[in-house]
Amino acid sequence: MKGLAMKRLRHALADEAGFTLLEVLLATLLMTVILGALATVTAQWLPNWNRGIAQVQRAERLATGIDRIVADLQVAEQMTVNGDAKAPLFDGAELSVTFLRTALGPSARPGLEFIRFIEKADAQGLALVRERAPFQPMPTDGQIRFVDQVVLIRAPFRVSFGYAGPDGQWLPTWRGQTQLPDRIRITVRNSATGQVLAVSGAVIPHITAPAECARAKNPTTCVAARGRPQQAEKKEEQQL
Repeated sequence: MKGLAMKRLRHALADEAGFTLLEVLLATLLMTVILGALATVTAQWLPNWNRGIAQVQRAERLATGIDRIVADLQVAEQMTVNGDAKAPLFDGAELSVTFLRTALGPSARPGLEFIRFIEKADAQGLALVRERAPFQPMPTDGQIRFVDQVVLIRAPFRVSFGYAGPDGQWLPTWRGQTQLPDRIRITVRNSATGQVLAVSGAVIPHITAPAECARAKNPTTCVAARGRPQQAEKKEEQQL
């Protein structure tokens, strides 16, 4: 009698401890529905999430590149490449600009260095590249061997430059002038849409007077007459 009771108890516990086949099938079906719903939702928001992250990263790289360009152009030096040259080294075009600045960087030697921003093409498309080279006196028509190429801005963004003198008129090029431009315009466009971006702006170089004004008898008159070098020289001769 006692053995029969224990046997019935074991059967009852065994029935309560497991799942029926129907319950297992229902649970599997429910889990499949839930996983399918999660997969559908993930497939919808994940691409948007990736695009958003990519846009943020692209915007940060663009801002960093623009900051580098502005920082370099602001400290452009009004220096010639040799003692015989009359015009400072500044070669400005629509898609490139070359100038001199004080050497920058922990491994840079004291002195000046050539800097060039220029648009180049590589395997990933068009890019604005910053190049540098140590300064050394050279012929006016000498070739600068640039090194240390660093990509600042990539497509779909494109950068173009403009230059304005004392008269405020914007020009696409600035070459062979007796002074640096008063302002340098940096225009950033989306090459896909042609839209000009809000990060575009203008840079004012810190040095705004020709080098000869430092040696002039009346530096104030020389600075006021920049843009009219011949008139300034005649006035200096009359004063002497």
